[in-house]
Amino acid sequence: KHGSLNKYHHSHPLRERARKLSQGILVIRFEMPYNIWCDGCKNHIGMGVRYNAEKKKVGTYYTTPIYRFRMKCHLCVNYIEMQTDPAGCDYVIVSGARRKEERWDMRDNEQVLPTEREDKAKLETDAMYRLEHGVADRAALQRAVPTLASLQEAQSAWKDDFGLNSMLRRRFREEKKTLREEEEEAAALQAKAGLSIPLVREAEEDRRLAALLKYRSPDCASRPGGGGAGEAPRAGPRR
Repeated sequence: KHGSLNKYHHSHPLRERARKLSQGILVIRFEMPYNIWCDGCKNHIGMGVRYNAEKKKVGTYYTTPIYRFRMKCHLCVNYIEMQTDPAGCDYVIVSGARRKEERWDMRDNEQVLPTEREDKAKLETDAMYRLEHGVADRAALQRAVPTLASLQEAQSAWKDDFGLNSMLRRRFREEKKTLREEEEEAAALQAKAGLSIPLVREAEEDRRLAALLKYRSPDCASRPGGGGAGEAPRAGPRR
């Protein structure tokens, strides 16, 4: 009779998310596409922060719809509006915030540029332009061959993930064993000498300085005939 439980209860399948559907608004879970600064509280909102946003269609770019998203800042009462930009394959801020500029020019970064609409149409219709474009592409490829070769060589060095992981784990076990032996040796020395201070690792400079030192008894230098540095005291006549 009713067809579904939603019709029976006079409710929408999306429940509260569709409360403004008559106005063309659907509540969705929106994820911030890049870092922004809120105009209300001046706080930073990081990329990936999620909001309950009102999604609404505001136009089209050729046949691609343009959607606008309206959400409330989680730190203040300010509302932020953003919309899609199909022409630039990006999101643009309409109001309530400003973008944290972290963009760069693809030409300066030596990235592969997408073919513009005009160039694409010219490639399809102009044979001479297509030939010149192909020659330029082959020249760019020849210039990039050394860089590509070095990247492939570096990538092949990290190709065997299992072998690299095994080597790192083996090295970690050896270092852990060495540290444990040093800690046991230091603990035994502290117990033998009755020391309560922590012992640091022996350095080459400390070993060199210790080899240069010579010790003698404090009373040897004051007595006549006492031994010099590094010499045992001479025995005098007994009384």
